[in-house]
Amino acid sequence: MRVRFPVLQFLLFLCALFAFSPVFAKSDGRAQSSPLAVSQTSVTLKVGGVATLTVTNTSGTVSASSGDKSIVTAAYANKVLTLKGVKAGSTKVTVKDSKTSVSIAVKVDAVIVSSLTASPTSVVMVVGATSGITVSNASGTVTVSSANKAVATASYASGIVTVKGVAAGSTTLIIKDSKQTLTLPVTITAVPVPPVAGNYTLLAWNDLGMHCMDGLDFSVFAILPPYNTLHAQLKDKAGKLVTSGVTLTYEAVADSTGSINTNSYTKTNFWGWVGSLVGLQPANDIGLNLDGLATGNPAPGNETPSLVPAPMAYNTEYRWFEAEGIPITPFDDQGKKNFYPTVKVVAKDVNGKQLASTTTVLPVSDEMTCKACHTSTASSNPAEVAAKPAAGWVNDANLDKDWKRNILRLHDEKQLTNSLYQSALIQSGYNTGGLLATADAGKPVLCAGCHASNAYFDKQNKKTVMGGMAGIRPFTQVLHTKHALVKDPSTQLALDSNGDRTACYLCHPGSATKCLRGAMSKAADTSGKLMSCQSCHGNMAAVGSPARQGWYNEPTCESCHNSAATNKRAMSALNASGVAIVPSDHTFATNANAPVPGLNLYRFSTGHGGLQCEACHGATHAEYPSSHVDDNTQSLAVQGHTGTIAECKACHSVVPTTVNGGPHGMHTTGDAWVKAHESANKNGTATTPSCAYCHGTTSAGTPLSAIKVAKTVNAGDFGIKNWPVAYQVSCFSCHNGPNP
Repeated sequence: MRVRFPVLQFLLFLCALFAFSPVFAKSDGRAQSSPLAVSQTSVTLKVGGVATLTVTNTSGTVSASSGDKSIVTAAYANKVLTLKGVKAGSTKVTVKDSKTSVSIAVKVDAVIVSSLTASPTSVVMVVGATSGITVSNASGTVTVSSANKAVATASYASGIVTVKGVAAGSTTLIIKDSKQTLTLPVTITAVPVPPVAGNYTLLAWNDLGMHCMDGLDFSVFAILPPYNTLHAQLKDKAGKLVTSGVTLTYEAVADSTGSINTNSYTKTNFWGWVGSLVGLQPANDIGLNLDGLATGNPAPGNETPSLVPAPMAYNTEYRWFEAEGIPITPFDDQGKKNFYPTVKVVAKDVNGKQLASTTTVLPVSDEMTCKACHTSTASSNPAEVAAKPAAGWVNDANLDKDWKRNILRLHDEKQLTNSLYQSALIQSGYNTGGLLATADAGKPVLCAGCHASNAYFDKQNKKTVMGGMAGIRPFTQVLHTKHALVKDPSTQLALDSNGDRTACYLCHPGSATKCLRGAMSKAADTSGKLMSCQSCHGNMAAVGSPARQGWYNEPTCESCHNSAATNKRAMSALNASGVAIVPSDHTFATNANAPVPGLNLYRFSTGHGGLQCEACHGATHAEYPSSHVDDNTQSLAVQGHTGTIAECKACHSVVPTTVNGGPHGMHTTGDAWVKAHESANKNGTATTPSCAYCHGTTSAGTPLSAIKVAKTVNAGDFGIKNWPVAYQVSCFSCHNGPNP
């Protein structure tokens, strides 16, 4: 027994040792680590959506993999798991470290494109009238209600909402199906005096003077989609804006050459790729609408002009009727290029009686291109060789794809090893092998997805919907600074040193389109040199300056049109340092803080009688009179001659007598002013220019006093005056005074 007892003790000791071995394992002072953890074990996101999950308690190398990359991609970096939805479906994502793994169930839902639609999208009518709203693409039961039945009632049957005006006021209609809800504004006005056709003036215009699009192909990358905007304002002959009791529509109409453009879907592959590019899928021949998109609630898209009138909506903030995002292309129905398709705008009263009509252009160009340098070529031209990727040209037989694929290859070669670039590829759901690999795999690239662009402006929320990615320069900035030192293939001059239009027209619409075609396109200095793009915008380095916001910081009218300039018209909006001139004279100023604080954009500015500046002067780059004949159709119809809408009788059946109540503080013109001007303050006031401001101090007058059509004026004691076109009226046209 004495021998066995120590053996028994030893065995008991071993049992205790094994039983409590975990405790002993901690005796080295190290706390045992917790297992790998992920903040969520199940995730639901939409196609194109991104989810970020926190990964903790990692040990060693961590990796993430998707069970099906066609549904969701997974990337891990710095304890963050990034998931990007690719297509609808379900799969698992596995996160592993050196010890364990965690599975996350992922469900990707399809993006629900707004299918429930209502047309028109707003209603304006008089008390007692009824109006129908067509409801399309409804899912399940449809209901409609009025937010204020005391103003308007609404009922629904067989796809039609019937609205009835009860009392003057405003309310909203709520239209619902099983998936969506639409809210439509309704305005009920008091019964007006019956309108009389011919007692109205209708003015319509395009907002930019030229819209650009990528052309036929969107399968590789996209800079700008087909996106045009039409605005219109209606005036009665008392000079008042008409904002209610009318409907406005637009439709395709043949231009002066007989060319007509009634569809877009068959002329570009845009609708086949728009869903992949922006996550929205409008129906064929319906465009995108950026308004509301910044908050995830885009307004309904508008139609390509056709032979069937399409509605325009009234915008209460800007006091215009609009059709935003019209997807027109520069190809007419015969397949021929036409950068200036025309549309007819018609105004009708609530009973369908036509009050007025007008014709204007919806300019669009696919000359926004990089073909001059980036097309595959065997040329030894230094400018083209400099653009050649190190791996060589792609030599794509499809010329619309060739230059785009060359650009993506070059972009990848310059940026692929950049960690910021890799991060952007992952965040965008692109192939980490680069943009060319992404596009070649069937996913087109949206340039503005990484490079912020204010061209994608949501005027409802007053911000861009393409804010870009942190650390990546905005599109306008990076392109202009990069290409400022690039050489023109024709001249071998750096684009930044070229002071005329050719530097800009190499990439922007110009060589064929002639984007700059308005009054300023013909302006020349005393040596005969024409104004150029640089006269207003500066050189390429200035346009791409980090201190400038593309599309926001634009030249203003008063930089050239001010009292310090010869004849109130300077040939450059910039001073010797290339900085925009800010004069003390604001007679021809754009509106401050338009459309947002700190900006003063011409296309959002208003003037006489609430009219938009563009309504009378024409759109940017196409100010009246234009070198393109169809731009001038409206002016001719309204006042009998081309140029700015300047004749009082265009909007007034009885011309009011005023000293300074006209446009830019102008007085009444014609016979009525002969007697009225006697009591005017000849030296001007704080708000009224002096006579000499426009008429000069000699009998020569000035360009501001030039008449646009021959006139006969009864000057009373000074007799009948017969003045020819372009005659510059001065005080001494009647009174004795100095000759020039």
